[in-house]
Amino acid sequence: MSKILVFGSLNIDDVYTVEHFVRPGETIHPLQYQSFPGGKGLNQCVAFVRAGAQTYLAGKIGEDGHLLTRFLQEAGVDSQYVLPSECRTGRATIQVDAQGQNSIILYQGANADISEEDINEILSTFEAGDILVTQNETNATAMLIEKAFQAGLQVAFNPSPIDASIQSCDLSKVTWLFINEIEGEELTGQSEPEQISAELLRRYPNLKIILTLGKQGVRYQEQGLVAEHGIYPVPVVDTTAAGDTFTGFFLGSIARGETPQSALQLASAASSIAVSAKGAAISIPALEEVIQFIKLHKQEESL
Repeated sequence: MSKILVFGSLNIDDVYTVEHFVRPGETIHPLQYQSFPGGKGLNQCVAFVRAGAQTYLAGKIGEDGHLLTRFLQEAGVDSQYVLPSECRTGRATIQVDAQGQNSIILYQGANADISEEDINEILSTFEAGDILVTQNETNATAMLIEKAFQAGLQVAFNPSPIDASIQSCDLSKVTWLFINEIEGEELTGQSEPEQISAELLRRYPNLKIILTLGKQGVRYQEQGLVAEHGIYPVPVVDTTAAGDTFTGFFLGSIARGETPQSALQLASAASSIAVSAKGAAISIPALEEVIQFIKLHKQEESL
């Protein structure tokens, strides 16, 4: 099986549970405050590991990142490529409202301290056919995609948070593109799921598109194949790591040789479990829990 390198952000998430998101000029008291390990790179790597995939995490943290170091060790993540930085560790200030929705302020910190030398050194230990997974929470997204492609790695890209820097990323060098409807519209100018996928495939014929649609589930499309899956109804507590959990379990399934339809099912169930618990990385379930969740759901459907 291909090795998976998740190269991306590591953050400390400061999470404030609130009745409603703070409004301009307003001061509120949170119902609760908690601090968790997070960052899309870290979250996705934890999801891969819990999905049973051979995975490595690469990125940078500052001297204040002890919380993350301890968590990675306890989670069994191979973090030999997590490098020290003189910058402060990335931080996310997250509000979670009564409906479980979130609002995030993201400070890049050490995540913006990745050099070309760092990338070259880390990628040199991987081989053609291995998989690079990256997002848009570091300073090196476009360079990562380019260098991974040159090295023969397959590239999985989640362009989140989406901004003007995405224009410098060559999507023709991406194998799997993980996007939501908002990101899809930003990339294509289209708003309907079928149109988003069609436009992306017109521009990048070899792309495999995983388009998440909120309550409408998820849609997978590549040339000659479309697959869809709905959501599992669960009480929503915190949506922070839902997308990262989905990415890890979907691509982990694909790396094991499963079909896109089967991968959609497993990833949808995993992300449903994740949103029913607080926190980002700590809410990501183990593979056994996801399999049991699917079995119970099928039993309930048959009654």
